[in-house]
Amino acid sequence: MTQTLAAATMAAYRRAAGCIAVITLTNPPVNTLSYLLRESFYETFRRANADAEVKAIVICGADGKFCGGADIKEFAGKFSGPSLVALIDDVEQSKKPVVAAIEGMALGGGLELALGCHYRIAHTKAQVGFPEVTLGLLPAAGGSQRLPRLITLTSALELITTGRRISAPEALKLGIVDKVTDKNALDMAIDFARDIIGKPLESRRLSLRTTPCPPDVESFLDEALASIRKHSRGAIAPLACLQAVRASVYSTFDEGLKKEQELFKMLLTSGQARALQYSFFAQRATKKWSMPSGATWKNTSARPLRKAAVIGLGTMGRGITVALIKAGIPVIAVEMGLKQLEAGKTVIMSMLEKEFKKKQLTKAYREMAAFTLDLAKLQEVDLVVEAVFENMSLKKQIFQQLSSLCSADAILCTNTSTLDIDEIASVTTTPHLVVGMHFFAPAHVMKLLEVIYGPRTSPTAVATAMQLAQQMEKVGVVVGNCNGFVGNRMFKLYAEQAYFLLEEGAIPEQVDQVLEDFGFPMGIFKVSDLSGLDIEWKIRQEQGLTGPKQIPGGSFRHRAGGRYSPLLDILCERGYLGQKTGQGWYLYEKPGGRVPTFNLWLHKFLEEYRELHGIQKHYVGQDEILERCLYPLINMGFHILEERIAASPEDIDIIYVFGYSWPRHWGGPMFYASMVGLPRVLDKLNYYHEIHPDIPTLEPSSLLKKLVANGSPPIGTWGAFIKEHNSKL
Repeated sequence: MTQTLAAATMAAYRRAAGCIAVITLTNPPVNTLSYLLRESFYETFRRANADAEVKAIVICGADGKFCGGADIKEFAGKFSGPSLVALIDDVEQSKKPVVAAIEGMALGGGLELALGCHYRIAHTKAQVGFPEVTLGLLPAAGGSQRLPRLITLTSALELITTGRRISAPEALKLGIVDKVTDKNALDMAIDFARDIIGKPLESRRLSLRTTPCPPDVESFLDEALASIRKHSRGAIAPLACLQAVRASVYSTFDEGLKKEQELFKMLLTSGQARALQYSFFAQRATKKWSMPSGATWKNTSARPLRKAAVIGLGTMGRGITVALIKAGIPVIAVEMGLKQLEAGKTVIMSMLEKEFKKKQLTKAYREMAAFTLDLAKLQEVDLVVEAVFENMSLKKQIFQQLSSLCSADAILCTNTSTLDIDEIASVTTTPHLVVGMHFFAPAHVMKLLEVIYGPRTSPTAVATAMQLAQQMEKVGVVVGNCNGFVGNRMFKLYAEQAYFLLEEGAIPEQVDQVLEDFGFPMGIFKVSDLSGLDIEWKIRQEQGLTGPKQIPGGSFRHRAGGRYSPLLDILCERGYLGQKTGQGWYLYEKPGGRVPTFNLWLHKFLEEYRELHGIQKHYVGQDEILERCLYPLINMGFHILEERIAASPEDIDIIYVFGYSWPRHWGGPMFYASMVGLPRVLDKLNYYHEIHPDIPTLEPSSLLKKLVANGSPPIGTWGAFIKEHNSKL
């Protein structure tokens, strides 16, 4: 195995045009700079420099990819082989001109290697960038020192602190590459190298330059710091990137390199870097889904999709239609009434026009949507996505019709966020082809797609839905069938505890601030106002949770399932639906307003509510808010794992990172639990459950107890503690 790997990983050497040495980086699939490749490159580059007949050197990558950067797997162990810093220094100090021929991508260490070259030629479709910050790190082979010496300080800071990838034409405009071609970049680089033989190289060595700065650089850096702090929401890597770039302004190149290394080592051992790298690999793992039947991504084939249909052109249906068209799949869009159809068509065409202007679509793609009131036109589609509102009776009626109208092998999907997939499938003649596809709004933008299967769903239906997720450039996660599935089942506990905190003495501003300080882009009450309070209210109504139902001898605050907060119901009954009405948990300047302000009425109402129902107000601190909101959510995650609704903690975490804006630098709720310590989570849940025995969801799950009793094993081993007979599928 090692010999095979070594043979496939090398820096191949050949001569071109007589005097040009071509070194090809080879390490499939993206030519990462593993220690084997670094060792091979070290020897090959020295050979090229020592060859008297070689007058210039061109570095390229195999299979149309220059270099995808460092090997992330090496971050977890001890670095071995030649350092990338030393290799790049060798390249830059070469007395022979060195040209990088960039095709595909030059990312992270790959871009650092290219910056060490004296010239850079890129194919027009290539991308360059420093994505290290998205892994909780910074460019650590001179990238934070060379890039600011090459382009403007503003551009260098933006690229390094955000991890944004840019196209070759933008890189040319910024000054990162010297030439761009729509032909073969290697051929152009060889011709270019031949033309520059004998030309001075001192000015091309970036380590010898000084960083060009704006007049008041100190004020510029202070403003940059304030901006990065605001947008990083607690992530430390962007701030470390700023410190490294700052060193390029005030220090020599060698001193800057030393500072870069110090910051890199600090980040490498941080919990945030571990969380971000965990998230990176967890996202990859979601593609390797499995089902209790034993079917997996390896042994199941997806069906080809030539044409799809979307039923219901509300907010979700419109977004799903656009997402399908962006993926190159023609769509028949269906509505029940002419007025709704015309309104949906107008919005969808406007959305496609915007996508066209952003150059994400060709003009022809705007013609891939057909609009109709006639379900009979769906006879030839390969897949249908139903996107009407959350009403079981309506969905069953539609699926019954689809079952008789569509072809016998059409995949029938429902975009439900909570309803029972199996019940919906029960009215069809092909329940094995019914699958849930829970999109997140806006559906053409949000990356997450929960793919839900029931007891009778076939592996083929799941494989087709997952293939479609990939076509739409979404992160698909396969989950089992239960109320709320994974994301919303957990979110219910998060929202419920937030309402309880208001009853007990907190205010929306306080709760939201704590959650935003943790790293969420918006607190729960701001999110509720943005999406509309009536969305959750309608779900409660569908589940029979609203209205005057009481337990005999109890109060409206206690239902059969334990304590219940009617605060949201009360606001909705008064017409306070959030931004759309200008008043919800916050007050807005007008209906449709976006800036939340203090809602005096709500605060007075909360005081009256507590007094009316005899609720003792207490001081609610930051720790209690965070623990009460997050730990019950995490606890439900353990229940979901125990029931095999989710196959792994990684699946849960990816759902929360991509669907619910969980701060990526905390990995996801299950990884966060492992970071803070499972014993702490258990102790706090026990503590709050003792105080609030009427909230059964605070009682720790048996899986959490079992993990703690077994010494809190690493998150990757949790599956071994889940018994197969606990499966609910």
